[in-house]
Amino acid sequence: MSFAGIDMESLTTRIDWEKVGGLIPAIVQDFQSSQVLMMGYMNQDALAKTISTHKVTFFSRKKQGLWTKGETSGNVLQLENMALDCDNDTLLVKVKPVGPTCHKGTTTCWDGDEQQETQMVWLNQLEKILAARKDADPDSSYTASLYASGTKRIAQKVGEEGVEVALAATVGDKDELVCESADLIYHLYVLLQDQGLSFDDVINKLKERHK
Repeated sequence: MSFAGIDMESLTTRIDWEKVGGLIPAIVQDFQSSQVLMMGYMNQDALAKTISTHKVTFFSRKKQGLWTKGETSGNVLQLENMALDCDNDTLLVKVKPVGPTCHKGTTTCWDGDEQQETQMVWLNQLEKILAARKDADPDSSYTASLYASGTKRIAQKVGEEGVEVALAATVGDKDELVCESADLIYHLYVLLQDQGLSFDDVINKLKERHK
């Protein structure tokens, strides 16, 4: 069986189940942003269910049974990929989270400890915020009003900001270049969302060009 290019049968047979006492630690990571979301444990049944349903399932040591993340809250973790570490005793589980991961309503189980965000994590969160405002009241935010104005206006704003970026660079105004670049990226994100695309699509195209 293969999933996301990984031979899952080979992965599961390589796990040193005896070493981990039948429960392998599973570190869950956001597939898009690389942010670490949580850590749980899987036995062979939990791993098999995760692979078959594409929804992350753990073994609850407290309840002594399987539990699929989000089965009551709806905040599931959709499986994207898996990797086994060099000692064959820890799983890295890459997912697309639906809603907040932590039961406290935060993005990750480490938010309370002020987990340091990478720049890409922040951009990923910005993209989610912009996506959430597509159907919002146009009077509630500038972003919602942009979506309401239509593709032509959003595209026009991207063009305008691109010109402003070029002008700032031409005159050597670095502060203005940073500000206008921020405006350009913001409006580009909105345009991509308007077209049903994400920045992942752009990154994947860049990867294709640099193989």
